[in-house]
Amino acid sequence: MACPQVCSGALLQCCFGVAPSMLNVLPLNRTLLGGMPAATLQDHLPLVNILPFGLCSSLANPSVAAATAAALGVLTPMPCIPVTSAPWIPGGAPSVLLGGSPVLNSNGMLMCNWGGLIKVAMPGQVNVLVP
Repeated sequence: MACPQVCSGALLQCCFGVAPSMLNVLPLNRTLLGGMPAATLQDHLPLVNILPFGLCSSLANPSVAAATAAALGVLTPMPCIPVTSAPWIPGGAPSVLLGGSPVLNSNGMLMCNWGGLIKVAMPGQVNVLVP
């Protein structure tokens, strides 16, 4: 089944974040989808491609753990600073390449080092499907 290809402006959600975020794709591959740069599995850099999700509630995040300990064990979310050191996990067999990297489709997933699973909530466009 084909999935929509993801582009800059896609809506992302982290399971430990309190707010959605937007994917920022730099126009390095010079390929546009609906006027926005197309995303690949390599568009995973924190604070460049992956923007904060408001507050983080993962106890694996040192700032959340410290604030929770200071609050005598009451979970205390802290500002999200994503730490995404590995590329996106493809949501299917990647068959289309941009600049030597597989394109990102809407089934892709990204892991944050603090334990969060980041998924695409809305791909940013709906016209280009990836097999």
